[in-house]
Amino acid sequence: MRVFRSPESRRRTVLAAVGLLVAFAGLYVLVREYAPFLTDGAELRAFVAGYGPLAPLVFVAIQAAQVVVAPIPGQVIGFAGGYLFGAFLGTVYSLTGVALGSSIAFWLSRRYGRPFVEAVVRTDAMDRFDAFVAEAGLPGLFLAFLIPGIPDDLLCFAGGLTEIRLRRLVAVMVVGRTPAYVVVTLSGSSLASGDLRASLVLLAVLVGSAVVGYRRRERILSALERLG
Repeated sequence: MRVFRSPESRRRTVLAAVGLLVAFAGLYVLVREYAPFLTDGAELRAFVAGYGPLAPLVFVAIQAAQVVVAPIPGQVIGFAGGYLFGAFLGTVYSLTGVALGSSIAFWLSRRYGRPFVEAVVRTDAMDRFDAFVAEAGLPGLFLAFLIPGIPDDLLCFAGGLTEIRLRRLVAVMVVGRTPAYVVVTLSGSSLASGDLRASLVLLAVLVGSAVVGYRRRERILSALERLG
């Protein structure tokens, strides 16, 4: 199966992925040089811990908000969670926030219906995901959440318009999103521990998977519809 439409498309994708990794590495070097406090994982975690229960609660709230308003990708916040709280707690806090935000998105779309969803999501995108959810059902939704690069926040709004019970929607969303958040949180935790190589490798795996998933999203969604 061809992943890219043409050599030029492959070249642009590879350059974009390399650019992201270079920018990440460059930012790390600059911060380490001019703001070393931010690169000392133990010191920064101690600083955050000084706020007691407030820091995790704020982090969870931010992670929840990004699902509903989507100003920044949740994986970016997940990376920060791994850096600040470590791999285990960072993953727990991220998934808690994502579960809360997704529950809100499911409830809002179910409570206020399609007019509300179309006010916050592009009509063409909503039509596509509407059709996908109708054909693929709950198993298809799970697989879509599992594949990086599929706009899963849109699936939350589309899923809320179905007759599927909210607790089932939340369950498949959390389980499906867990692998990606484990990887990105481990990447953040590795950076906090000073293991830049491991952090970059994990980040490259996730970014590469997301790029492929996003570029092939139509074919993936069509395949999942047929499975449903």
